[in-house]
Amino acid sequence: MAFPFSSKNGSEETDAQNSDDSIIDSGSLKFTHEAGENSSLPTYQEASGAPVEVKSPLGYSVGPITIISLNLSKMIGTGVFSTPSSVMKGAGSVGLAFIYWTIGYLMAFSNLTVYLEFASYFPSRSGSEVVYFEQSFPRPKYFFPTVFAMQTVVLSFSSSNAVGWTMKTVLAQYLYKLADSTGTDWEYKGVAMASYTIAVLCLAFNTKWSLRFANAISIVKFVTLVFIGITGLVVLGGNTRVQDPTVNFKNAFSGSSKASPYGATNALVKVMFSYAGYENAFNVVNEVKNPVKTLRWSAPVSLTITAALYILANVAYFSAATTDEILNSKNTAASVFFEKVFGSGGASRALNFLICLSAFGNLLAVLIGQSRMIRECGRQGVLPWTNFWTSTRPFGTPLGPYFVKWALTIIMIIAPPFGDAFNFVVDLALYPTSFFTFILGIGLLVTRHRRRKLGFPRASYRAWDVVVWFSIISNLYMLIMPWYPPDTGADGGDVSFWYATYCAAGLGIIALCGVYYYVWVKVLPKIGKYELRQTIIDLDGGGSTHKLIRVPRGELSRWDAEHDATGRLRHRTTYESKSEGTYITTQS
Repeated sequence: MAFPFSSKNGSEETDAQNSDDSIIDSGSLKFTHEAGENSSLPTYQEASGAPVEVKSPLGYSVGPITIISLNLSKMIGTGVFSTPSSVMKGAGSVGLAFIYWTIGYLMAFSNLTVYLEFASYFPSRSGSEVVYFEQSFPRPKYFFPTVFAMQTVVLSFSSSNAVGWTMKTVLAQYLYKLADSTGTDWEYKGVAMASYTIAVLCLAFNTKWSLRFANAISIVKFVTLVFIGITGLVVLGGNTRVQDPTVNFKNAFSGSSKASPYGATNALVKVMFSYAGYENAFNVVNEVKNPVKTLRWSAPVSLTITAALYILANVAYFSAATTDEILNSKNTAASVFFEKVFGSGGASRALNFLICLSAFGNLLAVLIGQSRMIRECGRQGVLPWTNFWTSTRPFGTPLGPYFVKWALTIIMIIAPPFGDAFNFVVDLALYPTSFFTFILGIGLLVTRHRRRKLGFPRASYRAWDVVVWFSIISNLYMLIMPWYPPDTGADGGDVSFWYATYCAAGLGIIALCGVYYYVWVKVLPKIGKYELRQTIIDLDGGGSTHKLIRVPRGELSRWDAEHDATGRLRHRTTYESKSEGTYITTQS
């Protein structure tokens, strides 16, 4: 086994000119090492993974403020305005609801540390989970990249559609409130489609300015929640029109005993939906200068700020209205809060507009992060039409992923009916997330062991073992407990049909992706008498990507002899050394 950081001398100095000399051979696995311009730390990765883009074609416009903005904007969408009533219903009491919001923060923070350690291993790779699964489980070859890529593309509507449904139930609702009117279902759909289209257009033409625009909206969102939190404290002080603002806190845990295991799990699902986004900045790691140093403080800060704002917002809601008013209202908890404190005048309308802006900012943050994730799936070579997914022409932005997300989200906004669809889509979006986050925690332990065995340099960030295990166990809980039936029967969940439909649907989609892999990688090559091999394509703007091609079995030996483990062509040059009178063959 050859290590690139070991000392060499004599004839080995000549061998160092070989392209294969940069390959670390561990038998069935082969590893490369390369550093991008964004970091002095090299990325050691298995050769079947997408190549490191030494120069990011998307630029280096992501700094600490943008990292905080991307995470905060994705977390603070509409969940904190719409889900507190669902959390309260599942918890059974105000006090237990606050405990669930705190547990959700701890779960999200433990998951965040897993992402941070992975980022320290791969500081020049964007795409977060796409990369981390690819490198944690490189065998069977292309299995995890294929399954995760198909799931990411097929369910790319999930985050967006969850937001899309929120757009219909929250953003559209607030827009119509501004006009003192109510809309029809199709009018809400039209608002959602128009809003999403505008969001895509805001990002499609320039990366730097789109990030600046997203940052500006995130500041407005932050100020909005700070205002709600401060207003809630003022209400608690008894200086507003609200009568008895402390009524919900006098017997805060009254009703906790009535909470069922299903209700508790459902409450945690809704809480984790609100925290979803703590990992968003890891999708743009290769656009960050000194990413590990920057992320290790800015990512936890964004999550902690968001958690504090969520707690303050819940204090505000429960100080302004009784639990019955929040649970029985057809409006969101934030709507009830505004009406109880400000009435239906100008102040309430202004805050409604700020919540609309918050929902729009969430769309931007999701699009920015998910577009990089989908692009990285394309760079693995496991999706057809490689250039469509990976090209950044002509504006230096990932237009292909933007278009796919727009098209799928528009379809999913139009197709499903109202009613249970929102809850189902939110749950469907989160269940596969819990599955993959659970596997990701296991993958971190596997990656640690492999790197230690190969003698790779120690990571610049290492999560505490107890925190990693808490992440694994908590996500395992989120996988198992949703199958526990509600006390009211199989149709007694938060949807009118079978309570675990979203669990079965989420696992079914993952299974179908596995079937696609087996057919594509095993069955079709056997029928067509070929094998898949990867090659590297250099893109405009410094980008690069893998592309999987079909090599007839009769030509495999020649192909493997002409290409190294990464798929790069070996160029041979023979020349005469006058000093020693020998012929030397080098490969580059």
